[in-house]
Amino acid sequence: MTSSTSAESTPFNFTPYQEKKGEEYMNPAQKEHFRGILTNWKNDLMREVDRTVVHMRDDAANYPDPNDRASQESEFNLELRTRDRERKLLKKIGESLALIDTDDYGYCESCGIEIGVRRLEARPTAELCIDCKTLDEIREKQMS
Repeated sequence: MTSSTSAESTPFNFTPYQEKKGEEYMNPAQKEHFRGILTNWKNDLMREVDRTVVHMRDDAANYPDPNDRASQESEFNLELRTRDRERKLLKKIGESLALIDTDDYGYCESCGIEIGVRRLEARPTAELCIDCKTLDEIREKQMS
């Protein structure tokens, strides 16, 4: 596992799921595959939260130089914004794990079709199929 995190992509390595011919979509093996991905991602994010708390507590200093103080505040603000994005991502991961438990994971919340194993591996918290996501993005562009 890598130590870098990003709210945009999964920060860990996993073995892609090998689909078998005629296999049912979101069968128990696929659900466990995605549960593992989501759980590992959640654990990585939680470790980053802990690391941030320790870093901010240990590295907080009252610098006499205003430039040093400003630099530290800027660094802490950036780190807190990153953690805030990750907090929102943790919520989405929890929602995705709950969808696995209710057998609703992997299906588009807009049209109900299968999102697809590869798309879910690229974006485990995906809620829309690629077609609905594309339409959503087009609407967003038109509104702005």
